[in-house]
Amino acid sequence: MDTQMWIILVVALVAIIIGLGGFIYFQRHRSQQLQKRFGSEYDRTLGEHRSQSEAEKELKSREERVKKLHIVPLSSVDAARFNEEWRSVQNRFVDNPKVAVEDADRTVRELMEKRGYPMGDFEQRAADISVDHASVVDNYRHAHEIALRNQRGAANTEDLRQAVVYYRAIFNELLEISEPQQRIPEPEQRKGRVRYGV
Repeated sequence: MDTQMWIILVVALVAIIIGLGGFIYFQRHRSQQLQKRFGSEYDRTLGEHRSQSEAEKELKSREERVKKLHIVPLSSVDAARFNEEWRSVQNRFVDNPKVAVEDADRTVRELMEKRGYPMGDFEQRAADISVDHASVVDNYRHAHEIALRNQRGAANTEDLRQAVVYYRAIFNELLEISEPQQRIPEPEQRKGRVRYGV
C-alpha cells in the first residue's frame, strides 16, 4: 500500500471512531435525560422490557403520545369544585374508609379527565401521567393497587388511609390552575417617560 492509501485508511478509521463516539455520547445523554425526566418510572419500565433500548423506546413513545393530547390546566372554578370534592372525600374517611377510597379514585379519574387525559385502562392512564408527573406516578400505582384490594375486601384501615394519602399526592399534582389573563396596562406618556397605570 502506498502512503496515500494509508492516509485515506487512517482518516476513514478516525471518522468511524468519531462517529461511534458521537453515537455513544448521544445515546448516553438521551438515557440520562429520560432517567431524569421519568425518575423511578424509568427503572420500572426498564424492568418490564428485555433491553434498555426497548424501555427507552417505550418512554419516548409515551412522550409522543402525550404531546398529541390536549392537556389543559383547570379554571379556578373547576379547581375550587375539585378541592371541595376532595374535602368531602377526606371527611367521609372517618365514617367509611372503604367508600372514601372509592371516592378518591373516582375524584382523581374525574380530575384527569377534566384536564384532558384519556380514560383508557389504568396502565395507559399511569403511563400518560408519568410523562409530566413522574414524581407521583408511583403513588398513583400504589393507591390503585390498594383500591383493587379494597374491592376484594382485602385492605385494612391502615391500607385505606395510605391509599388516600397516595391519591392526595396525585390529586395535588394534577390540580394545576390556569391563571386568568391579566390586563396589561396601557403606557402613559408623562414628561418624556413611559409610566404604566395601575
